[in-house]
Amino acid sequence: MLEWLNRFSIFCFLDNHKYDFLSPSFECLAGAGTVSMLSSPLGLADLHQFTNHQDDWIFGHLSYDLKNQIEDLSSHNEDHVQFPDIFFFVPEVVLILNESELKIGAFGNADELFSQINSTHLVNKVNSAGVHLKSRFSREEYLTTVKELQEHIHRGDCYEINFCQEFYSKDIHINPLDIYKNLGDFSPNPFAAFYKVREQYLVCASPERFLKKTGNKIYSQPMKGTSKRTLNVTPDDTAKHELFLSEKDRAENVMVVDMVRNDLSKVCEKSSVSVNELFGVYSFPQVYQMISTVSGTLLPGKNISEIIQATFPMGSMTGAPKKRVMELIEKYERTKRGLFSGSVGYISPGGDFDFNVIIRSILFNAGTNYLSIQAGSAITIKSDPVQEFEECLLKIEAMREVLGGFWQGRHNNAI
Repeated sequence: MLEWLNRFSIFCFLDNHKYDFLSPSFECLAGAGTVSMLSSPLGLADLHQFTNHQDDWIFGHLSYDLKNQIEDLSSHNEDHVQFPDIFFFVPEVVLILNESELKIGAFGNADELFSQINSTHLVNKVNSAGVHLKSRFSREEYLTTVKELQEHIHRGDCYEINFCQEFYSKDIHINPLDIYKNLGDFSPNPFAAFYKVREQYLVCASPERFLKKTGNKIYSQPMKGTSKRTLNVTPDDTAKHELFLSEKDRAENVMVVDMVRNDLSKVCEKSSVSVNELFGVYSFPQVYQMISTVSGTLLPGKNISEIIQATFPMGSMTGAPKKRVMELIEKYERTKRGLFSGSVGYISPGGDFDFNVIIRSILFNAGTNYLSIQAGSAITIKSDPVQEFEECLLKIEAMREVLGGFWQGRHNNAI
């Protein structure tokens, strides 16, 4: 499927890697080719019109910088990857795969497409020769910036802020499909995606869901709290237990849960928003993550644009209060987030949808040969700047491994 999809200039491949988060109805879902599309400079208001006139599968993404349409905000940092702020498309072909069958939906001959897929030549994965990553911050600059953000917290400007840094490489040549296959082997995660919009690629190993709609029910699963896994069973179990009991991680998690409850209450029936699970600790290949689940019953007639308007960007990637921390993010970060900390997913013909949080991802512009990996952590008054820096490095570990990469900080300061 992947080799066959890779021939298209626009496609979206979603893979849950057999995780059972709210019982997905497929193992892999893909859309390729375009019958119609919605793209920047159009925005959320146009998304409702676009989806309302379609009775078909729709795939696409929301960039973090759609925040500027939701609040009185702007983005001035450089964007080297250049995904559109919003992009959705009705595909020519839809593929739905589970363990026993492949379903094909197409405007053409499905039997012919099935034969094409089966006869596609499989190319052996090629390990990267090594990508030289640089950081927009030296270690010392990062630590200083975290302390400055903590001063904002001291002054009462905010309670928590998700602060991110970019690791990047210029003038490189990679095969994004090889990288995706290697990343899937090394770090399988439930909201993985391989996504292409012409020359822009997303290679995503996200463990986090943003929003899922099923009928009149809406779900969000914010993730706050990370600890590293080890190969030894006893220390690994200890790390899981310590994460569950961590006062700092619990405080971060409950803060974002409150934000999600508040966001969902704007589009849900009164008293219907509830916390299904609080402080759940889940195992992933390299880390443990603390995840909570919040759900609600949608008010009649609420459309996807209204739901996104109320909930985006996700609180786990901003902080609280949301508008103020987004202003601080713009001030202190050195790269436009773009697709990072945005969302990619699908809308079904019946209007249900599922979208991830774009983290643990490689973004690549094949036209300029620019590669970007961003990572961040939640800064609170109790944060240790050194530990926050190390958490960023932990979060890019899987991507660095599959790229065969090494890096150094700005001004040749080794990280």
